[in-house]
Amino acid sequence: MEHQTTGKGLPENAYRKLKDGEVYEPVVPDDAPLPEATGYSVLWGLFYAVIFSAAAAYLGLKIGQVFEAAIPIAILAVGLSALMKRKNALQENVIIQSIGASSGVIVAGAIFTIPGLYILGIEASFLQVFLSSLFGGFLGILFLIPFRRYFVKDMHGEFPFPEATATTEVLVAGEAGGNQAKILIKALAVGGVYDFLVSGFGLWKEVVSSSVFGWGKQLIEATRLEFRMNVGAAVMGLGYIVGLKYALIIASGSFLAWWVILPAVYYIGQFNPAPILNAAKPIAAMSPTEIFSTYIRHIGIGGIAAAGLIGIIKSWRIIAGAFKLAVQEITGKSHSHENENKQQRTQTDIKMKWVATLIVSSLLGIFVFFLLLVVKGNFAHALAGLLIVTVIAFLFTTVAARAIAIVGTNPVSGMTLMTLIISSVILVSIGLKGNDGMLAALIIGGVVCTALSMAGGFITDLKIGYWLGTTPRTQERWKFLGTLLAAASVGAVIFMLHQTYGFGAEAGPNALEAPQASAMAAVLKPLMTGQPAPWLMYLAGVILAVILDRIGIPPLAFALGMYLPIHLNTPILFGGIVAHFVQKSTQDEKLASARKEKGTLIASGFIAGGAIMGVIAAALVYIGQIATGNTHWNLMVGLGTQHWAESTGAEALGFLMFVLLLGYMYWDSKRVKLG
Repeated sequence: MEHQTTGKGLPENAYRKLKDGEVYEPVVPDDAPLPEATGYSVLWGLFYAVIFSAAAAYLGLKIGQVFEAAIPIAILAVGLSALMKRKNALQENVIIQSIGASSGVIVAGAIFTIPGLYILGIEASFLQVFLSSLFGGFLGILFLIPFRRYFVKDMHGEFPFPEATATTEVLVAGEAGGNQAKILIKALAVGGVYDFLVSGFGLWKEVVSSSVFGWGKQLIEATRLEFRMNVGAAVMGLGYIVGLKYALIIASGSFLAWWVILPAVYYIGQFNPAPILNAAKPIAAMSPTEIFSTYIRHIGIGGIAAAGLIGIIKSWRIIAGAFKLAVQEITGKSHSHENENKQQRTQTDIKMKWVATLIVSSLLGIFVFFLLLVVKGNFAHALAGLLIVTVIAFLFTTVAARAIAIVGTNPVSGMTLMTLIISSVILVSIGLKGNDGMLAALIIGGVVCTALSMAGGFITDLKIGYWLGTTPRTQERWKFLGTLLAAASVGAVIFMLHQTYGFGAEAGPNALEAPQASAMAAVLKPLMTGQPAPWLMYLAGVILAVILDRIGIPPLAFALGMYLPIHLNTPILFGGIVAHFVQKSTQDEKLASARKEKGTLIASGFIAGGAIMGVIAAALVYIGQIATGNTHWNLMVGLGTQHWAESTGAEALGFLMFVLLLGYMYWDSKRVKLG
């Protein structure tokens, strides 16, 4: 079957489900490979892994947001290959992106947990940080490989893969040139400038709220019911790619959490003047955001965990198949599969016997690491830590991959929090508590968090490779080296920032907030000292996930909506609505498809522009802080716009600018001519 393509663009059936008998043919055919892992691509990939690890670690520890490195690295790779006039550089750019993108996922795994040790007054060595990130990254790669074929090939067209879509569009547009590249560059400029003006310069407020209106303020004061929305171009672009179906499910979870459960909790809390569940203050004195973070979010965490277990139960055949394949390859009985792999370069993974060998080697390394550097030679404690890491990392690998495939957001901090709770209960029961117990639990959490972060990030790389025709085995092999350098970079940066600034509110006025790690430390300390955890909230999330699954609503997407703040979910919904209206703007199927594809390219540009401007903004803030000696300095302080950015006028302007952005997205997506 022939597929419609534009230049060297993606085939027409890249993003949709395949019809009976239809086969997806990647951009680079199976029998005509281009250069992939060359000296050029490997060296540049490693360079980006180091640079972006440092930048992402600093930004994440300061404001709690880890920017996705895949898109900025793809843009830099495309630009560099064009500047150097490299011919047929598409697959080299895929490898650069895949190796370099190790940075963001390793950073997320480390900064969500390890700084919690310093916040709790426990000194962690560079070697502890480095090895927890390294072994976690290796496990994430190895546990994902058996499921690669299922997620990227068997489920073709089932999941939107928003980040993979955006990155692929960048790589293809850069290689194809012409009209596609122009559309992407223009959207990148519009999205990048828009996001930089709001988040960097503060010309209008980035997160708008119904509190800007008189009636909204009264509603918040009376019931704690609040509408909040991030007006950034990148988040809205993400919603366009996710599509209306999943955007609605995610937003519904958010609306239930913020507009039904949260006001109900506030109402009940007014009858109890004392703090509940180790909270810092009574519910009646809390803002909507505080009630959400202290109570409601735990329902989302329980829902995510339950959705993950439901997914594991439903996928038992896939998991069993992965084990069967591994056993067949290890025992040499998988001749038919090997023959298929020889015929299909684009479906060739590292052989399962090597995957199994590397998994065993990594687990032995983790055991020795725990025994010598974490639990002070206690064999039973080291074995317990190893079992926790192995079981949770393996089971939740598919959850992380599925979450990234659906919404582009990995709920890794929620799953890590669940890991910390489970670890604490087990460790306390075998006699490991106090500072030693907190050290062990956070190191275990760090390994698991990095493994799940890597699994989610790597499925993006492999999906990009599937669309473009990269050899999976090449991506898998070189990902290990990228992980090694990223782990070393992150360990050095965390150690340096601890020595320079410190982490957490109690470390001084110049300390970095490290919000996720602070939350992990706050949850862990009472568990290790015998105080109660919010089990009732977790149970509510579990029950909700089971009900949703029974009535046919994807529980993971819904639970993600309950877990993520509402201001991140509302723009995703608006992006999905724009995608729906673009798709329905004409009865002509070809024209509708062309408009939707152009919108996808524009949305990818918005995401890419926002991501790369995030890197630039972080660099400018870092330089400004060094130059002024003020760790609270940012671009708004430098321009004197910080007071305006928090004003009512800036908030009202934020609403207006977002409406204009939605209008622009719809208008530009419709400007398509066929023929």
